[in-house]
Amino acid sequence: MQISFIIPHKGRFEMLIQTIESIAKQSFDLTQVEVIVVSQTPDVLKQALSDEAKLQIKPFLRQESETISTLRNYGVTQSSGRYLAFLDADIYLSENWIEEMQSTLAQDAKRIIVSAMQICKSDAPPLEKIRTSLSNAELDVNVVFLPGRNLFLTRDSFAKIGGFPEHLVTCEDYYFTDKAAQLGALFYTSSATYIHLGEDKTLKGLFDKEIWRGQSNLQSIEGRHIPLREWPSFVVPPAIFLFIIASVLLLIFGLRGLAICSLLIGLFPVVVYSVRLQNINNLPVSFFQIFLFYIVYFPARAIGTFAGLFKSIRVKNS
Repeated sequence: MQISFIIPHKGRFEMLIQTIESIAKQSFDLTQVEVIVVSQTPDVLKQALSDEAKLQIKPFLRQESETISTLRNYGVTQSSGRYLAFLDADIYLSENWIEEMQSTLAQDAKRIIVSAMQICKSDAPPLEKIRTSLSNAELDVNVVFLPGRNLFLTRDSFAKIGGFPEHLVTCEDYYFTDKAAQLGALFYTSSATYIHLGEDKTLKGLFDKEIWRGQSNLQSIEGRHIPLREWPSFVVPPAIFLFIIASVLLLIFGLRGLAICSLLIGLFPVVVYSVRLQNINNLPVSFFQIFLFYIVYFPARAIGTFAGLFKSIRVKNS
C-alpha cells in the first residue's frame, strides 16, 4: 500500500463521510490507498462510510477515554502505507491533494512534513474567513508549526518523531510538529487545498472550542523548546483576561480611573492583533468583526489555560 489515511473520529458522521468522499475523488490510483478510521462511536462499525468500492476502508472502535493522539497512533499500527496522511474527520480535500503532497515532500530532502492550505467558500461567515486567513498567514514557506488537520509524511519519519503525545487532550499537533521540526522542515503549500467543514462559524462555538483547546496549553510546553515568536500565544490571553477582570473589580470598588486604565491595557493587544491581521491578509471582513473575534478568542483561551492548570494541580495532588 502506498498511502494510508489515518482519521480519528468522535462523532458527526456526515462530516466523516464527506471527508472520505474527498479521498475517493483523488486524482490518484485508489488501489494504492487505504483509509483507517479510528472511532469512539460504536456505530462506526455499522455505518456505511462510503459507496466507493475501490476505496479500502478499515474502521476500528476504541474507548472514549483515549485521546486524539492515542487514536492516531493506534491507526498507524493498523496501516501499511509507505506514506501516512493524518486527517481530522471534518476535512474536504482538493482532488490533487495526494499528488501534490507527494510531489511537495519529494522536492526537498530536508522536508519531513507537508500540509495543504485552508480555503473556505465565498459565502462563508466572517468568523470562518478570519479562521481561514489565520491559517494562511504564511504560505509556500517553511513554518515552525503545522495544524494537525492535514499532515503528510513518510512512515519512517513518523517512527523517528516518535508518534503523537498521548498524554495531551489537545495541542498534540504543536508537540508533534515541534519534534518533527527538530528533524527536518515543515512546509505549508498552496499547491493543494482543503476545506475545514467543522470550522468555527459562530462566536459561541468559538468560545466553547477555545476553552477546550486551551486546556493543554501549558502541558504542551513540557519537554520542548519554545521559540520566542510562540510565547505571546501563552502569555497574551491570560494577561488580557486578568486585566479585564481587574477592571471590573476596580469599578466595583469605585476606582473608576484605575478601572478604565486596566481595561485599556487589556484591550491594547486586542487592537494590535486586529490591525496586524487585517493588514497582513487584507481580509474581506470589517475591522469590527476581527476585533470581536479576538475579544472572544483571548478570554476563552485564558479560561481554558487556567482550567488546564487547575486540573493538572488536582491530578498531581491526588
